[in-house]
Amino acid sequence: MSVEEFDVVVAGGGPAGSTVAALVAMRGHRVLLVEREVFPRYQVGESLLPSTVHGVCRMLGVTDELAAADFRVKRGGTFRWGARPEPWTFSYAASARLTGPASFAYQVERARFDEILLNNAKRKGVEVREGCPVTGVVEEDGRVTGLRYTGPDGGDHEVRARFVIDAAGHESGLSAGGTRKHSDVFPGVALFGYFGAGKRLPDPHSGNILTVAFDSGWFWYVPLTGGLTSVGVVVRRDLAAKVEGDREKAFRALIDECPPIAELLSEAMRVTAGKYGKLRIREDYSYHQSTFWRPGMMLVGDAACSMDPVFSSGVHLATYGGLLAARSINSVLAGDLDEKTALTEFEARYRREYEVFREFLTSFYEMDANEESYFRHAKKVTDNEHSELESFADLVGGVSSGEAALTAPDGPDAAPETPLLAGGPAASPDGMTWMPHHPA
Repeated sequence: MSVEEFDVVVAGGGPAGSTVAALVAMRGHRVLLVEREVFPRYQVGESLLPSTVHGVCRMLGVTDELAAADFRVKRGGTFRWGARPEPWTFSYAASARLTGPASFAYQVERARFDEILLNNAKRKGVEVREGCPVTGVVEEDGRVTGLRYTGPDGGDHEVRARFVIDAAGHESGLSAGGTRKHSDVFPGVALFGYFGAGKRLPDPHSGNILTVAFDSGWFWYVPLTGGLTSVGVVVRRDLAAKVEGDREKAFRALIDECPPIAELLSEAMRVTAGKYGKLRIREDYSYHQSTFWRPGMMLVGDAACSMDPVFSSGVHLATYGGLLAARSINSVLAGDLDEKTALTEFEARYRREYEVFREFLTSFYEMDANEESYFRHAKKVTDNEHSELESFADLVGGVSSGEAALTAPDGPDAAPETPLLAGGPAASPDGMTWMPHHPA
C-alpha cells in the first residue's frame, strides 16, 4: 500500500469539504481531497442562504462565477404556515446585515453549484481525487493520523496528515468517536422529485422558495432556472405509510391533498428521465453527532449535523462548518493556537449555529401560531438587540451569529472582532484564522 503525506486530507467534495479544503490551501498548506463519486453528481438541497453566497463564497473567490451561472435569484421566502390561511412573505432585506447587494441568495442546481466549489478548490491548490471511496481512518496513540481509500483502479491507498476532515455526508462511515443523536422533535420522511413548467409566484417573489403546510406535513417548492422546479413533501412519521409502495401514486396523492401546490403544478409535468427523473426518499435527516472532533479529526457538513429542511439551512451549516474548521486548522498549523483551544472553538460555534435553528424550529412547528409569534421567538433565540422581524431575517439568512465573515466585504481592513463566546478567541479581520482576544 502506498503512503502519502499531506497537511490536511478531506473526505468528501461537497460544499463542506470543498470549503475547508480551499480555505486551508489558500494559506499555502498541502491539502488532499478524496471524493467517492465523480462530479458533477446529483444532490438535493437547492435553496441557499445569503450567508453562503455573500460570506463563504466571497471568501472562496467564486462570487462572480456564481453570478455568471444564471442561478435563480432568491430574495426571501413565502410561507403558507401557521394559524392564518393567507400566505406571508419575508425579505432578507429586513436584516441590517443583509441590506443592499447582500439581500439575496440563489436557488441552484446542486450538481452545478457543488462542481463550481470543487473546481475552485482545485484552482486554489487542493489535490482532488474523484471516484475514491474512503474505507477508514488511521489512528496512532489515540489520535487520527490519516485515512485509507480505494482508488479508481481498485487499489488501496493510505494518506497521513496532521488533520483529517470527515465531510463525507450523512452516510459517512467514519466517526469522531461519538454517537449520532436523532431529533425527536422533527421526525419525518421526505419524498421529492422535479417538475418542468411549474407556475411561479407573482413578482417580486417569483424566485422565493414556497413552503406550504397541510394536514399530512408540508411541501417545499423551489423554482430553478429554465422552468425546472424542485418539489418535496415532508410527512409526519406516523403517516409514513403514505409514501410507501408506489412512489408515483403516493406523490400525486399528497400533491392533491395540498391545493396551493396542486394549483402551481396543474400544468406541469414531472421529470422522469436523467438525473432529475427519480422520485427519492430521505428520512432521519434531523440529527447531530455527540462530538464534532477528536484529536486529529473534525466533522463538517452532514457528517456532523443535519437539520430539518424547512429553512434551507443545510448548505449554510455545511459551509459555515467548513469555514470554522479551516479557521481552526490554519491557526494551529501557523502555531497561533493550540489544537484543543482551536477545535473547542470550532465545535462551540458550529454547535451554537445548529442549536439556534433547532430551538427556533421547535416553536415554528406550533401551527396554531402566526408569523408575529414566530418573529418574537426568533428574537428570543438569537438574543440580539434587533427588532423581531429583523431577528427572523437574520436567523433564516444565516447571519444571526454576527460573524462579519458571513456578510461583510470589508476584507483585511475591517476592525477586529470581539469573541463570540466568552473567553474564546476572535476571528481575524479576513476570517481565515483565530486571534487571541486581549480586552482593552
